[in-house]
Amino acid sequence: MVEDCVNCTLRRQNSFCSFSPGLQGQFDRLGHHSIFPSGALLFVEGQRPRGIYVVCSGHVKLSTTSASGRILILKVAGPGEVLGLSAILSGSVCELTAETARPCQVNFIEREALLDFLRRNGEAVLHSAKALSVVFPAAFRDVQDIIMARSSAGKLARLILSWSAGQ
Repeated sequence: MVEDCVNCTLRRQNSFCSFSPGLQGQFDRLGHHSIFPSGALLFVEGQRPRGIYVVCSGHVKLSTTSASGRILILKVAGPGEVLGLSAILSGSVCELTAETARPCQVNFIEREALLDFLRRNGEAVLHSAKALSVVFPAAFRDVQDIIMARSSAGKLARLILSWSAGQ
């Protein structure tokens, strides 16, 4: 269990939460670390976001639902990834549903606390921009790979390979 962000041994060099030491302490005071069991819903597609979730350990399935009710898993997020950031920054609803794939520890930062933190810290803004600049091209590549595959088996293989490359 990660007790705080300052002493986290799981934080990766280029993850969202790898702030400079002084800023790391400020970021730590914003969040609430919690452990969720497998199958817990962090947020649901169409919901107004209450804040962001930084995955400390475990994996979170990100999915969407089609008009016919079919659920499509788009990605499995892992440690160091931030969830819900684009909805917070754009002021829109959550585009996806986030459900824990196994027991997970996450750091939840409330919307207003995050926005105030970003207003005061240029480094945090850069981390947010970097996090978003990684997510959107990756999503585009995944969609392109799925559409360009000739068979269903090929589409599934490409999707599984893209998930395993991120682990």
